[in-house]
Amino acid sequence: MSQLALPLSLSDSDTARTIVVGHGNRSVAEALASPDSWPFRTAILMGPPRSGKSLLARWFEAQGSGETIDGANRADETSIFHCWNRAQESGTPLLLVVDGERWDISLPDLKSRMGAAMQLEIAAPDDAMAADLMLAHAAQRRLALGEGAPAYLVPRMERSYTAIERVVGEIDRLSLERKVPATLSVWRDALDAVQGPEQGRLL
Repeated sequence: MSQLALPLSLSDSDTARTIVVGHGNRSVAEALASPDSWPFRTAILMGPPRSGKSLLARWFEAQGSGETIDGANRADETSIFHCWNRAQESGTPLLLVVDGERWDISLPDLKSRMGAAMQLEIAAPDDAMAADLMLAHAAQRRLALGEGAPAYLVPRMERSYTAIERVVGEIDRLSLERKVPATLSVWRDALDAVQGPEQGRLL
């Protein structure tokens, strides 16, 4: 598993948070590690829900690499414009995290400047990254998924960050509720609970 270790702690434990780096976000992670290459010292990060945008931003800021504004599309545009100006004056990189996969900007001056910024987008995970994400979510929950779980689950599940997290959460819930290890019957029931009946999925 290829991971970036984050200097963060879970609220209910001292387990270190990690970011799984794979096909969907490798180019983003590489760009965040080299902010000096960003046009106008500014980058905009977008991506699907639960894809780790906020964790990446927190990792970036924790390294002392620059300033971040999470949920930039919900912030006051004039304030964002002033932040951009300060970044130019100070030379401090500015990372703007956008919820969703587009940012409709009304303020003309801000729109032109954001159009010149580096555009970073997290893509959907491939099979290998989906498997690594599944194992990372399980480790965070201290859940033993069982041997062969990713090989069984990944081909049968929706390829999205949200679905991966929900399936692992459902496996954890069912395993605890039934007081049994996470095995094939639990995996199958978790998939059904999250995605509906198994009809149309691989056997």
